[in-house]
Amino acid sequence: MKLLKIVLITIVFSVFSVSLYSTKLPDFGIQFNSRNLVYKTPFGAIKEGETVSFSITVAKGFPKEVNLIVSEEVLEGEMWTHRFENDVVYPMKKINKTTYTANVTFDTKKVYGYIFEIVKGKNKYYYGNADETYTVSHVKIRKTGGVGKLYDKKPYKGRFVQTVYDKNFTTPDWSKDMVTYYIFPERFKNGNKQNDPVAGKRKFYGTKDIEVHSDWNDPYPWVPNDGKSDGEWCNDFYGGDIAGITSKLDYIKNMGFNAIYLNPIFQAPSNHKYDTADYLKIDESFGTLDDFKKFVSESHKRNIKIILDTSLNHSGSDSVYMDRYGKYPGIGAFENEVIREDSPYYDWYTFTPKAKKADGMYKQWANPTLATLKETESYKNFAFRDDNSVTKYWLNLGIDGWRMDVTPWKSDSFWREWSVEVKKTKPEALTIAEAWFDCSKYFLGDMFDSTMNYVFRQAVYDYAKGGSAVRFIEIMEMLRENYPPDAFHSVMNLLSTHDSDRALAYFGFVNYSDSKEKYDAAVERLKLASFIQMTYPGAPAVYYGDEVGMTGKGDPANRGPYLWDEEGGKPDTALRDWYTSIITMRNNNAIFRRGSVETFFVDDSVVVTLRKYNDEEAFVIYNCSSETKQIQFRTSPASVKTEFSEIGSDVLYTKKEGFIEVVVKPVSGMVMISAK
Repeated sequence: MKLLKIVLITIVFSVFSVSLYSTKLPDFGIQFNSRNLVYKTPFGAIKEGETVSFSITVAKGFPKEVNLIVSEEVLEGEMWTHRFENDVVYPMKKINKTTYTANVTFDTKKVYGYIFEIVKGKNKYYYGNADETYTVSHVKIRKTGGVGKLYDKKPYKGRFVQTVYDKNFTTPDWSKDMVTYYIFPERFKNGNKQNDPVAGKRKFYGTKDIEVHSDWNDPYPWVPNDGKSDGEWCNDFYGGDIAGITSKLDYIKNMGFNAIYLNPIFQAPSNHKYDTADYLKIDESFGTLDDFKKFVSESHKRNIKIILDTSLNHSGSDSVYMDRYGKYPGIGAFENEVIREDSPYYDWYTFTPKAKKADGMYKQWANPTLATLKETESYKNFAFRDDNSVTKYWLNLGIDGWRMDVTPWKSDSFWREWSVEVKKTKPEALTIAEAWFDCSKYFLGDMFDSTMNYVFRQAVYDYAKGGSAVRFIEIMEMLRENYPPDAFHSVMNLLSTHDSDRALAYFGFVNYSDSKEKYDAAVERLKLASFIQMTYPGAPAVYYGDEVGMTGKGDPANRGPYLWDEEGGKPDTALRDWYTSIITMRNNNAIFRRGSVETFFVDDSVVVTLRKYNDEEAFVIYNCSSETKQIQFRTSPASVKTEFSEIGSDVLYTKKEGFIEVVVKPVSGMVMISAK
């Protein structure tokens, strides 16, 4: 992306090119920006077999030589510790007094790192990634790309990143137009009271009891020591089910959604169902297999895709496969808390026979209810290889994709083989990872199509709350640079989730008893965040209830019951209308779903991006400030259109000597699309 003259140079370049050098290091006058076509072309991720041209300017110090060092990125552990290995040195050619170049052909799909070595006399210095960190929920990630930093020693992590993906990699075409409604099934809608869980009849773990909310509008799920609940987590039920979701398909469709993502629906003791008891059965409190088939059929009649969720990393300890409490026929691997080597499931788990207590006798994920599954041959047959495997069984029943829980806890080879079986069964099925950091390694064409985009979520949250526009664009540009274009347009761009704060809670409306002033202020921020969702590349996902004013800080407060008016709830219908309008805007304009994006203007609070698709252009403008902003930005040469109309108003904007002036309302977004 060439830096534009006047406004972009004075604002964007001046921000991103701030000197990061230590005063103790030589001033080489280095200029390099991995996102600027002057220094690196082509932009971003490339297909295997393509050549990248690198240029770096060293204006001072007259180095003896400059070398480009390319290495392979290695990610270790579930939280992905970074290192680089197998350095290859490419001497750079000096083409004028200050500029050095090198061309590298990348033949193998992989994520690479690269750094520049500057040799002056007997000393070597290195110009690499600034290696800043960026906090996302639960983790800190490395921010990669852009302008770098000079080091006096070869840095362990400070490498720019180059993604090289399979030349045949494409994501399912429909996923680029996807706007997903994201449902936690137990809390959405009770459509059949006959299958409601009954306290005293249905059991939790062992012989423990469940709890049932008598009032659907009890806004807060129960937790231990809250004065309402027993001492157990995740054993309280409201009665939501598949019939309830089916009954609301017209509601979902009329808002403009064309995909539904469901948290797990398979048999399990808990309300969240990630502790699967039987992967091939619908939980009885959610309904029957016939209920599910009807749900899929009715969804498809409305052109709504269905994405299911499961964990192939762990099963429940209270399951057919472990049977810790002796509830199921057959022999579980930990039948009645006895390790059974004669169980057909024995080699699926790792046991520690000498442990003093049952909780310590098997490897678990997070807590004893979740028993970690090994990548053994028999387990992989069950999970995805066999014709009646978990993965294929539900695909053959009509679902359109899978979301895989805690993806990094399974090996890359596991997911590569799983992906082959998914695509062999249903080539247009969408595969979504759950990882909370940069997912470049999953987008090389042999594992996943998409991810839950928590990096996007945090960047939008922080900006919409009034944070730095520069920081916001740095993170968004990092994703655009690192991800293949198809994946970039298919990632699940979410805000609220079942694992994290709902948006309104993050923006200050934490409890339903909070003041109207707090609510209104939080809704204002939510509207900006959701506007960004609908106007930025990627596939937006709206967590059930965000559209009517639901809140909840963390799990399980974020999993409350939907505010149905027929159940006595008080949904914010004006907010719902807002969501319908911005989803409709996205659905009616392919430029927001499939168009390219280029950052045009950034100051402390305002961002202007240019979207292009076919012969259409649109300027999308965000303002996170509480003040009205009047801005002027140069449109040429990237933009060739002369007139733009504002969506939602009759205002027409015309270029004057290559500039457009705009007044942007506080905490808002606006779109100017090329006049037809």
